[in-house]
Amino acid sequence: MNLHIVALFKFNENYLMEAVELFQALVKETRKEEGCLQYNLIEDKDNKGNFFLVELWESVEHHNRHNGQDHLLDFRRDSSKMLESSTLVYKGFKIL
Repeated sequence: MNLHIVALFKFNENYLMEAVELFQALVKETRKEEGCLQYNLIEDKDNKGNFFLVELWESVEHHNRHNGQDHLLDFRRDSSKMLESSTLVYKGFKIL
């Protein structure tokens, strides 16, 4: 069963360029992973510094493997000092 994820990020406005660079590397590498069906970065049109990742994984197992990848661990480490608040992550399965 496919796993859908939306992850919400709020970056300090002083770090927007750096944040986009980190996201570019993360998205590029993640899209190469087995089981990654969709991995898109969206910027909130009304709230500068707010981004969300829309993810679609072939299975929970594929996403679990993603969580251990170096590019994701690097992103988490490097972005942590730039975030204004904790990242919110929603995971679920399609109903309709």
